[in-house]
Amino acid sequence: MIERGDVLSIAYLKKAVFTGSYEGMRFRFAAVMREFPDAEKEKTGNGKQVLEITVWEGPYAYDATLEEKKRRRDFEFSEEGIQEGIRFLNGLWEAEPEKWQAAKTSW
Repeated sequence: MIERGDVLSIAYLKKAVFTGSYEGMRFRFAAVMREFPDAEKEKTGNGKQVLEITVWEGPYAYDATLEEKKRRRDFEFSEEGIQEGIRFLNGLWEAEPEKWQAAKTSW
């Protein structure tokens, strides 16, 4: 399983993208700005930084994988968001371990 120690810190994620893999599941953690509907903009300004987690089947890297093969989900950009994202990834892996393991051995 992916554990908290496998993902770098908030300080790192503020400056760079983090990619990793687990048993055929590839993933990417990135800080991104999201725009909100006009009513929300009045409260929050121009946008809000979120933690975007992208997941896809291996063996290829993020840039070499077609967009339609990637799945994305946003989380709060915080320590809690990182931990929630890790639970999300582990849940995906546990739901279909054969799929991820097949991706691991497909190359």
